[in-house]
Amino acid sequence: MKHMKEIAKSTAISIGIAMAVFCIIGIVFDIRYQGNFSMPDYSFTKMVLGCVIIGLGFGVPSIIYDHESIPRPVQILIHMGTGCIIYTITAFSVGWIGDTTDPLKVILIVAGQLALAFLIWICFMVYYRKEAKLMNERIKAMK
Repeated sequence: MKHMKEIAKSTAISIGIAMAVFCIIGIVFDIRYQGNFSMPDYSFTKMVLGCVIIGLGFGVPSIIYDHESIPRPVQILIHMGTGCIIYTITAFSVGWIGDTTDPLKVILIVAGQLALAFLIWICFMVYYRKEAKLMNERIKAMK
């Protein structure tokens, strides 16, 4: 049961981050197009569903970190590899990549999106390392 709660928590956090990034980027595009940013043919709905899929794609595989017998680099590869593959497929499916006739543009967009995913991961890594250090200090203080 504890495992399910952890999966639900990490998935909810991942979906929340995906939605927040989507909203921020939407605001940027709305400003760029001076309030004339439109999304026909259910594009908005598809993109919101894409955010949910990406949240699942990064949230569910994060349970790999609970398996201490698996080396950390392999855990990262499984978690981020799964999330980034789902992210890239979803990005192409919902139209976040845009015009796919220019390979350089596609590569730059995908690289930017993957860089953002790793930046978010690094932020979580730093946060959890600080928290672990604080816990260790508290344990030492108790002795």
